[in-house]
Order: sequence, then structure tokens, then C-alpha cells
Amino acid sequence: MSNNNYFSGLFFGIKSLLIGLGVTMKEFFTRKITEQYPENRKELKMFDRFRGRLIMPHNENNEHKCIGCGLCQMACPNGSIKVTTEMLEAEDGKKKRSLVKYEYDLGCCMFCELCITACPQGAIEFCTDFENAVFDRAKLVQQLNKPGSKVAEKKPVAKPVAPAAAKPVTEAKPVAPAAAEPATEAKPAAPAAAKPAAPAESAEAPVEKKESNPETPAAV
Repeated sequence: MSNNNYFSGLFFGIKSLLIGLGVTMKEFFTRKITEQYPENRKELKMFDRFRGRLIMPHNENNEHKCIGCGLCQMACPNGSIKVTTEMLEAEDGKKKRSLVKYEYDLGCCMFCELCITACPQGAIEFCTDFENAVFDRAKLVQQLNKPGSKVAEKKPVAKPVAPAAAKPVTEAKPVAPAAAEPATEAKPAAPAAAKPAAPAESAEAPVEKKESNPETPAAV
């Protein structure tokens, strides 16, 4: 049983040795790339994901995005960040937090990027600078906010006007036909009572007959 373990371990060691020698020989014939540093310092550019040191970008008006919430300070596991703020009274009478000093200690930073992840405003980021060697450790403590800088005011964004909700189309209810009244049978008209005809008058007027008086004797 022990001999089997011995030979299996021996063959496994030889196999791993050959794999390592294969990788070595492959890289031996690979084309070499040598950076001529520091002669190529001006042309040398690090890749975008490189974490050199923490910075706070400012615009042309010396404004930054930091609101002094302190979330980056709480997220830092080494205590590399120290945020100093003060409360100021705004024009509308409300108190507002303002950044006074943002200190960053490069000497104890572990480049974990937890501070950048925790920042709700995107006020800090890592640059690609890699030449950070100094002779004095005190120079590794940097103030990221520039003197006289202030937080950039957000421009009010006009909310899009929501279209008026269309009223639901109500289907026209069919009009119920009016109940037909029962047809009443026409009663036969009663014949008009015939009036007795009046005797027709003769067209010729009756001639008055004068009674003939006996001739009276003329007066003598």
C-alpha cells in the first residue's frame, strides 16, 4: 500500500514539473516588451482601471460635487479619509451642510475603492498617476478640495408635463324602444240626425191681390 502511494506521488511530481517547464519554454520564445522608463514618461499611459490615488474633480468654476455627507469616511476600512464640515444658513433660512476640508492619506490607503462606491454624488475617483513616491510621509496627506472651492449647485430640471389622462370612452347604451300603446279600435261614428228639410221658398214673390171695391160714384 505504501509503495503505491510512493509511486503515485513520484509520477504526480514529474507531471507537474513537466507542466512548469512547458510554460517556461513557451515564455522563453515569446516576444519581449520592455518599457523604457523613465525615458518614455511622457508617452507612458496607464490603463483606465488603474487605481493611482484618490482625487476630487473640480470644474472651471472651482466647484466640486462633494456635499460633506461623510459616507466615504465611514466606508473606508483604514481611516484614510477625514471629512470636516460646517453648518451654514442658506438664503431661505434653512441650515445646509458645507465642506470645509477633505483630507486623504495616501500612505495608508489600500485602494479598495469602497469610498467611491459609497459616494452618492460621484464626487471622488481614482486617477492613473503612479509616481507617488516622496521622502516625507507628511506629504502623503493631501487635501482634495481646492482653496475657495464650493459645491456645484444643481440646476433645477424641468419636470415633463404628464399628458392628461384620457377619459374612458363610455359605450352608448342602446335606447330601449318605447312601449307601444295598445291600439284602440276606432269606434264607428254615429250618423248625424237628419234635420227636416225647410220648405223651399218660391222664387217669385207672391203677388198681393187687391180687393176690388165697387166703383164709388164720383163726386158731382
